[in-house]
Amino acid sequence: MPHGSYLLTIVIFFPAAASLALLLLRADDHLWIRRLAMTIATVEFLFSLLLIPKVQIGVGGYQLEEFAKWINVPPINYHLGLDGISLFLVILTTFLTAVSVLASWNSIQHRVKEFFVMLLMLEVGVVGVFLSLDLFLFFLFWEVMLIPMYFLIGIWGHERRIYAAVKFVLYTMAGSILMLVGIIWLHNLSASVMPGGTFDLPTIQQMLQSGAIRLTSLEEMYLFLAFFLAFAIKVPLFPFHTWLPDAHVEAPTAGSVILAGILLKMGTYGMIRFCLPLFPNASHRAAPVVATLAIIGIIYGALVALVQPNLKKLVAYSSVSHLGFVVLGIFAFQNISMQGAVFQMLAHGISTGALFLLVGMLYDRRHTFEISEYGGLATPMPKLAAFFLFIALSSLGLPMLNGFVGEFLILLGTYQAHWNWSAWAATGVILSACYLLWSYQRVFFGEVTVEKNRTLPDASVREKWILATMAVITLWMGVSSPFFTRRFAAPSQNVLDQMQRQFPQEAQAAPSPRRNEQANVAAADFRGRLASTPAQTPAINLQLVIPNAARNPLLPFRSARQPTSPVRLTRP
Repeated sequence: MPHGSYLLTIVIFFPAAASLALLLLRADDHLWIRRLAMTIATVEFLFSLLLIPKVQIGVGGYQLEEFAKWINVPPINYHLGLDGISLFLVILTTFLTAVSVLASWNSIQHRVKEFFVMLLMLEVGVVGVFLSLDLFLFFLFWEVMLIPMYFLIGIWGHERRIYAAVKFVLYTMAGSILMLVGIIWLHNLSASVMPGGTFDLPTIQQMLQSGAIRLTSLEEMYLFLAFFLAFAIKVPLFPFHTWLPDAHVEAPTAGSVILAGILLKMGTYGMIRFCLPLFPNASHRAAPVVATLAIIGIIYGALVALVQPNLKKLVAYSSVSHLGFVVLGIFAFQNISMQGAVFQMLAHGISTGALFLLVGMLYDRRHTFEISEYGGLATPMPKLAAFFLFIALSSLGLPMLNGFVGEFLILLGTYQAHWNWSAWAATGVILSACYLLWSYQRVFFGEVTVEKNRTLPDASVREKWILATMAVITLWMGVSSPFFTRRFAAPSQNVLDQMQRQFPQEAQAAPSPRRNEQANVAAADFRGRLASTPAQTPAINLQLVIPNAARNPLLPFRSARQPTSPVRLTRP
């Protein structure tokens, strides 16, 4: 396993190490606490940008891998790696963390040091999730993320913060327990092939793909559900969404930005990284049900947002609707829809994060989220109103902005496989325009009905910098989408390739992998190949077949019947 550099380790643990310096400052020295936290978040963002030139375009496998033995029994290793999908999710995490620090400059006035330490530790957990290639390490970072988020909501939230924080933890922990059972199950299955078993994700993927581990249909479905339910709760997918509005409304502005912009993407990332490659047959069998739930979430989230009297809860329900598009694109099993799903994850992080920032700026001035308390704000706050309209247009999918690209690719790819899914999901685009434009009209247009609103200050210099940065990125993603799609086209195709099994499917699976003669032969062959590799190298040679459609995202616009010649890439 080539180490290359230790850049991934630095990206994960730099905020934790640097936050120790925050602890050395006096608790009442708020100015230097904020300055140091902003410096740490900015340097972390710059570190993440260094990953872009190091990730090769057109390579579907993991890159920049780092491997070190950690625990001998059970065999748990420190294994990191990234591809084009996780690359931009890491950058999104570091960027939104820096923005959240700047957005909290004046709004957080008590326990300032603890707030920024929690924010930086949350960043450690999320980045670790996106870079882990060991199942146990992934689960560890998944759980580490819960603790800072719990405190961010429970300490710095609003009136019902304790209720929202406890509800968030209970829902997430319920899914985490199921995922832990699935991880232990996979480890025990790998012990039939490798002495002592393994938690290494690429190794388990290859065992399943080669037939060294054979799962019955029932076993595969149980394992799929164990992982899928954990990720569906995190997304959240209907009907597991009820924790989200409470968490958003009660969280501070920075907590809402991180929650909507990053934490929800951990669920869809898990579906791409685990559910599809490890359990392809179960994924195909569950796809109609998952797609139905995603479409219900798209329409239901939009309809509930349409009637919300609370502005922050309206944006929260819009996340339920938008993340339904992402799940639909994943379970359409098309390269173009998979690319659209990844792009929509990034676009949603920027646009919905910016909406929560704008709602937080309004709250700082009026200390209410009720739409009825606003009205006519465009007169005293023209600059804030202009930024709000720009971001709202992005969120509803206006062409040339980032929201359009992801939804279009998702609908296009889904239409190629299931036109009826795409037709139902398209209604969500119409409804999103309804609730966003109607809420904008009620908040910013019309007569000023509340006297306090006449003298509200417009965006400050700090707020203008934040909103201008978000607006520029929104426009850049809309007009320069190939910069992103070129980098995760091959990884998206690699996920679909990993769903292909290298052994013939039987009409009825054997009751146990140990008793299956073909599985024993495959396991012996796997052990022989494993023994021929160095002891410290858990990965094996992979040959990726990447069609031209993955290298050129425009090819899927052609007829689906037109063949594309594959290009073989061999990674040692």
